[in-house]
Amino acid sequence: MSATNITVTSQLTDAVPLGPCGDDDCGIRDVLDRLGDRWTVLVLVELSKGVRRFNQLHRAIPGLSQRMLTVTTKRLCRDGFVERTAYPTIPPQVEYRLTDMGRGLADTAFVLADWSRANKEAIAAARDRWDAEHE
Repeated sequence: MSATNITVTSQLTDAVPLGPCGDDDCGIRDVLDRLGDRWTVLVLVELSKGVRRFNQLHRAIPGLSQRMLTVTTKRLCRDGFVERTAYPTIPPQVEYRLTDMGRGLADTAFVLADWSRANKEAIAAARDRWDAEHE
C-alpha cells in the first residue's frame, strides 16, 4: 500500500467510532448485561422502596425462585449496586439495600420503564404493521 492509502484509511477509521463508546471500553456491555438480566430490574425496583430482607424480596417478586434471587443479589453486590448486611442471629438475617450507584441505576431503569409505558402502544402497532407486511 502507498503512504497515501494508509493515510486515507487511518483518517476514515479515526472519523468513525468503532462502537457506542468509540474504541475504548466504556463498560456499556457490562451494564446492559446486568440490566438485561430477567430479574435485575425487578430487584432494583423493590430495593428502591427501601431496605429489604431476603424473604421480603422473594415474596415481593412473583416467579422469582430463591436460587435466582440469590444469584441476582450476588451479582448486584459484586457490581456494587447492592449492599448486603448479614446479622449473626439464628436463623441468620440478611438485609439488602441499594448503594448510591445502585440508586443511580434504579433511576435510569425507571426512566426506561416510563419510556416503555409511554411507547407500548406505538411499539405494538409498529410490530403489527411489520408482521402484516412480512407474512
